[in-house]
Amino acid sequence: MSDDYGSDFMTIVDEDGTEFELEVLTTLEYNGATYLAVVPANGEEDGDLEVSILKSVEEDGEEEPILCAIEDDEELETVYNLIMEQLYEEEDEED
Repeated sequence: MSDDYGSDFMTIVDEDGTEFELEVLTTLEYNGATYLAVVPANGEEDGDLEVSILKSVEEDGEEEPILCAIEDDEELETVYNLIMEQLYEEEDEED
């Protein structure tokens, strides 16, 4: 993901109807699935943000994919490591 035009933001709605604005740090295509690394858009500037990794899943009958948590620990660890590598590569390219 390039920051040439600024950060990407998205709003998601949970099962209870609560809206959350998230900043998308990067996306990753892996094993035919799309993953997003996100942080709360209103997060702190002190560097203590918790990065969440969500998986884009297409549901029958839905126009847009839904985002869900990764339940499989091995899948989560693999995707987390790949996303962190990608983020650090992008950071090194900026320096």
